[in-house]
Amino acid sequence: MKVSIEEISKELAEEILIRCHEVDDEINEIVRKLETETFIVLGYQDDRVHRIKLSDIYYFEAVDGKVFSYCKDNVFEVKQKLYELEKLCSEKNFFRASKSTILNIAKISSVYPSISGRFEAVLDNEERAVISRQYVPVLKNRLGL
Repeated sequence: MKVSIEEISKELAEEILIRCHEVDDEINEIVRKLETETFIVLGYQDDRVHRIKLSDIYYFEAVDGKVFSYCKDNVFEVKQKLYELEKLCSEKNFFRASKSTILNIAKISSVYPSISGRFEAVLDNEERAVISRQYVPVLKNRLGL
C-alpha cells in the first residue's frame, strides 16, 4: 500500500483521502482509528476544562449520577450522559460493557470468562473491567469472535 503526504497552504481545508479497490475490514479499521484520534471530549478536573482525545480514554463510567472518563493517569468528569457517549462513540472502538460502563476496545489487552456468563477485561493500564453477560455477544462481535 502506497502512502502519500502533501503539504497544503493554511487556506485549504485538511482532508484524508483513501483510494482502495474494495472497502474491507482493514480500511474500516483505518478510518475508525483516524476518526477516534481526532474526536475530542471535554473533561473537567479541579475547576479546569481539558480537551481529551477519545483514543486516550480507557473507559467511561457512571457513578452517583455523574459520568467520568478514565485515562492512563487521570480521571475527568464529563458532562454528557452515558447514553449520549454510547451513541457518539459506538462507531469508534467503544462499546457498552455494563449498565454503568463503556469500554474502549483498543485499550483491552485480554479478555477471559468470569462467573455467571460474564467476562472480565484486563486493560492496558492493568485495571480490570467486568463485561455483563448481556453485552458479551456485542464484545465477541466487535472482536470478530
